[in-house]
Amino acid sequence: MIRRPFYMETLKKYRDVPLVKILAGIRRSGKSTILEMLQMDLQESGIASNHIISMLFSSEDFSEGMTDKEMYQSIREKMTEEGKYYLLLDEVQEINGWEKAVNSLLENMDTDIYVTGSNSKLMSSEISTYLTGRYISIPVFTLSFAEYIGFKKGNGQSTKELLNEYLRMGGFPIVALGNFDERSAYQIVEGIYNSVITSDIIRCHNITNYDLFNRVVNYIVENVGKTFSANAIAKFLKSEGRSLAVETIYNYLNWLEKAFVIYRCPRYDLRGKSVLKTQEKFYLADSSLKYSIMGFNPKSISAMLENVVYFELLRRDYQVYIGKNEAKEIDFVAVRRDERIYVQVCRNLPEESDREVANLLEIKDHYPKYVVTLDELAAGNINGVKIRHLADFLLCKEF
Repeated sequence: MIRRPFYMETLKKYRDVPLVKILAGIRRSGKSTILEMLQMDLQESGIASNHIISMLFSSEDFSEGMTDKEMYQSIREKMTEEGKYYLLLDEVQEINGWEKAVNSLLENMDTDIYVTGSNSKLMSSEISTYLTGRYISIPVFTLSFAEYIGFKKGNGQSTKELLNEYLRMGGFPIVALGNFDERSAYQIVEGIYNSVITSDIIRCHNITNYDLFNRVVNYIVENVGKTFSANAIAKFLKSEGRSLAVETIYNYLNWLEKAFVIYRCPRYDLRGKSVLKTQEKFYLADSSLKYSIMGFNPKSISAMLENVVYFELLRRDYQVYIGKNEAKEIDFVAVRRDERIYVQVCRNLPEESDREVANLLEIKDHYPKYVVTLDELAAGNINGVKIRHLADFLLCKEF
């Protein structure tokens, strides 16, 4: 088992804090493994194994018709001694009303509770008042490039080789742990995607016209990193002789987001200092999702560089926006408390450097500004704008 230090450090920080720790992310992003690592860490720190209760609720033994009261009782029956119990509850969203059971265990018993899930019932906007103010949400993403290198340690590959592989294969742990060719890797990711679509969207929301839903998904995948709206999708479908209400498209986008397949990146007006409600961008939970759906084309890597940088910023706890500076666009404005950085992403320099740097120089403040590129010769500083190779940017400890 290869450790993921970031998540372990985060969970240690909140250990014994009277909050439910919720780890939420796309299926197969590693949440269950993180719980296994947590269990090992608890035991290594001296917690008796019989005071660590680990339960998987996606198992038919638990989820088939189980009520929240039965969930509570099944856990309570395992707490046979005095002292604190550590509850590691995997895929709890399978139990209707799980939050009632968890809240009762938090209130009535000496517990430290960790739960995972893969769909909207684990998102903060969906959690009922039972847990209001009594939980901390910890998003779980697929592997960062630094984690990917850790998974591949000992393979004898250079950083350049590993970056190229990471850009092609993506960061699902099951793929990184193996030695798959592209076709096999994408088949694995396609299986993950189909599982998400079937379990968390189509079945959950009773979608009957799968072909039309799939066409909307394909449009989103084809336009990752581009601004578009539900109206734009409706017009596109109409041009193909299909009809779908804008409201239905909004629902599809919302459901895909709540299943952690796509992530919404809003636009931020740098002059007006406000978040705009139109022309957002969407990014995929992992770059390999695009290749598993659309097939791999070397030219498509350029379009997915933004996707990789976007998630690196999210992993580092930034709130990420698209920057609008009058008629100019900044790929990312990343905000973390009183910090801010600006990032432009491009494949090659110097052809694109003038435009990218000029857009950043028009921002009249002193926050760090970066151009991130795949150009191997890129490095340095242009009038205060830092030019960084993608690998250096992804691996640096602090921006």
